[in-house]
Amino acid sequence: MLQVLLLSVLGPAALGLLEFPEPQLQGSQCVEQDCYGLFRGPATFRFASQACQGLRGHLMTVRSSVAADVISLLLSGDSSRLWIGLKLPPGCRDSGQLGPLRGFQWVTGDNNTSYNRWARLPQPSLCGPLCVAVSAARSASGEQVWEEELCTVEADGFLCEFHFTASCRPLTVEPGATAATSVSITYRTPFGGRGADFQALPEGSSAVVAPFGVELVCEKRPGEAEARWGREEPGAWDCGVENGGCQHACNQSAGASLCLCPADTAPQADLRSCAAPEEHSCDKLCEHFCVRNPDVPGSYSCMCATGYKLAANQHGCEDVDDCMQVPSPCQQLCVNKQGGFECHCHRGYDMVNGECVESVDPCVGSNCEYQCQPLGKTDYRCVCAEGFVPNPQAPHKCQMFCNQTSCSADCDPNNPDTCQCPEGYILDEGFLCTDIDECDNGNCLGADSCRNLPGSYECICGSDSAQAGTDCDLTTVSNGVVEGGSGEAPVSPTPGATSSSSPAGSVHSGVLIGVSILSLCLVVELLALLCHLRKKQDAIQAKLEYKCEVPAKEVVLQHVRTEQTPQIL
Repeated sequence: MLQVLLLSVLGPAALGLLEFPEPQLQGSQCVEQDCYGLFRGPATFRFASQACQGLRGHLMTVRSSVAADVISLLLSGDSSRLWIGLKLPPGCRDSGQLGPLRGFQWVTGDNNTSYNRWARLPQPSLCGPLCVAVSAARSASGEQVWEEELCTVEADGFLCEFHFTASCRPLTVEPGATAATSVSITYRTPFGGRGADFQALPEGSSAVVAPFGVELVCEKRPGEAEARWGREEPGAWDCGVENGGCQHACNQSAGASLCLCPADTAPQADLRSCAAPEEHSCDKLCEHFCVRNPDVPGSYSCMCATGYKLAANQHGCEDVDDCMQVPSPCQQLCVNKQGGFECHCHRGYDMVNGECVESVDPCVGSNCEYQCQPLGKTDYRCVCAEGFVPNPQAPHKCQMFCNQTSCSADCDPNNPDTCQCPEGYILDEGFLCTDIDECDNGNCLGADSCRNLPGSYECICGSDSAQAGTDCDLTTVSNGVVEGGSGEAPVSPTPGATSSSSPAGSVHSGVLIGVSILSLCLVVELLALLCHLRKKQDAIQAKLEYKCEVPAKEVVLQHVRTEQTPQIL
């Protein structure tokens, strides 16, 4: 386990992956399609080789005096030791019998060369692995010479080589061009080279031209033998720089550059190249519409759709900012769009038939008792304060609401002794509304059960009726006599029913006496209840609102009188 841990820590360093910091490119130069870069920083041969491969190149192969001159140009008299791509494989060899490279091989796998510059005379035999560094330290003439070194030795840096399929020459600036003396060009190569002094630029390099703010790219197009400078945006740039990119003539007037084509050719899609006109190539040249001139073969003109104008290159189309027109096409706010515009209104205004009119508040003229809440632009609803809800029969008015057994009363802030409670509650202790238990008052007579609710009650009317409510319309038959349960007068027996009759006169007087006594008892009970309630109220003008006043309770009282009459008789 310890060995595995040590390998995980020391392994990358032993391979040269984390041993050195990232090398820095100090200079680069290109000769036709081959480019070379000088990287400084301590590095072993293995690390240098991996760094070059990471940039899609390899260590430099010095096969000719031209490559040696590039090294002299990059070093400029510096005596640093730099790795090149020459290595002696493991084993011993007779250096005198192995040609100018003494058995060494290039990192490309071959030993072809027409140039060598060894610092020492050939030795009888050399044993690898050895690698080669170039240096001017041991040369009396100051030229760079090759020295054999152990591959694990750290050199001062290394040289990389990159090969490309095509290259561009540096951009040219015409001496007579406008502001030619102030034009500056900065190049950048795909492998990181940057500067203004290059003999050639490989494919994929970029050039920034100041002060025009133009960025060009060296590219090789399909069907073309050489690469050239260009950009994605169609049209010419400043005619003083590389002829504006035009294949033929470049015309610059009023600050705009335009490429011209010979009479027998027509501009291509990039508006810089020219080719023989095709029958249907006109539409490809203009961004919107192309109109041919029937009188002049091969000639045409471009037109733009509504809301656009012809660009300076006479081929592209630019949006027209309609909102900048005077007067403005909109009454209040104008928003420009590609090829058109949109009109909007300020807050508080609505767009009606293309005009901005002042918005109408739907709450204007409402009769809400407490507060009006707009719903959209045409509707509204009335809302109530906390503890109140809209009256179902009159939504513009508010009534007290309490869904608990007790809640605070609604008291007049200017007269705290004047308080009121919701329907179904009674004022208790002057400021508290307490629910009235209607079931204790004998409600729901004739029903199976009574259920008290906050502010109300519910009669359960039995299995024969699935309806639950504050009243039960029940009809029962007892001893052959039909009895009504909703406070109605008893129904006379049906003809032919067997029952004993009583003298009409005696029955009538007994009923009158019973009704009188029962009425007197009820009056006494009601007076006692009213006295008890008045003692518990602190407010002189508090309203007694509970449900004995509703028609349902009057029906119950009638029912009680009917049930008790036989007892008096």
